[in-house]
Amino acid sequence: MGFQRALPFGKKLKFSRVQLILADSLTIFWGDWLDLRVRIPQIASSGLISPLIYIIAFGLGLGTSIRPGSVISSDYNSYLEFILPGMIALSSMTISFAGTTFSICGDRLFSKSFEELLLVPINPLSLHLGKMSAGIVRGLLTSGSVIILALLFTQNLGFLNPLFLLILVLNCAVFAGLGVITGLTVKSLESVGLYNNFVIIPMSFLGATFFDPATLPVGLKFLVYLLPLTYASTGLRAAVYAPLSDFPWYSVPILFAIAAALSVWGAYKFSNQQD
Repeated sequence: MGFQRALPFGKKLKFSRVQLILADSLTIFWGDWLDLRVRIPQIASSGLISPLIYIIAFGLGLGTSIRPGSVISSDYNSYLEFILPGMIALSSMTISFAGTTFSICGDRLFSKSFEELLLVPINPLSLHLGKMSAGIVRGLLTSGSVIILALLFTQNLGFLNPLFLLILVLNCAVFAGLGVITGLTVKSLESVGLYNNFVIIPMSFLGATFFDPATLPVGLKFLVYLLPLTYASTGLRAAVYAPLSDFPWYSVPILFAIAAALSVWGAYKFSNQQD
């Protein structure tokens, strides 16, 4: 009898803990949002330059010599159409990672206000999710600018469909989560440059943004599919141009699993962080 009374209470307690983690995450996010909201134009445009250069150089320049049916599938009318989803994935990756990393580094290494955050009686997972959520918003603001460009170039409303937006949010979550961990790990801004040079820049070119990974040899294909950006690029591209039956559904659980694993790692880093 006592066990039957304790069972629903245990369920309620567990549910309340989840609610508490989410509420605390929103609190941490709100602190970052107060800073983000006054810089929305700056954030939205900060990651637009590189994709715009790639679009002009590759899509409108070199891409005019690439014919559908040769290097890319005949499902696309031009190489520009092919790379636009990749540019959105690229911009969301870059800003989600860099914005989150530099935000945490600034608090840790310069303003020295990060210690106050660590003293707050909040679950470490809430700290990670709150910071990651701010990174997701940064990525969405920037990639939203590239989406507007894509709509102007293609007039294809597939860039606004829910499946496309789901993959985009998951991609932002992955790299914002990686940015949180990097921000907690590095000892100087120079170290951030190393992560950018050895992780982000190679992934920018190898993450299926400029090519179809299906055309690669088996060895290179294996390497490319180890990168989370590959699943984002192929998923975004399929969400816009491919029928629903051809969508790579495995991209969703893979990106979600990577974001979840990074959240566990980030919570562990927060719980053991000493600044």
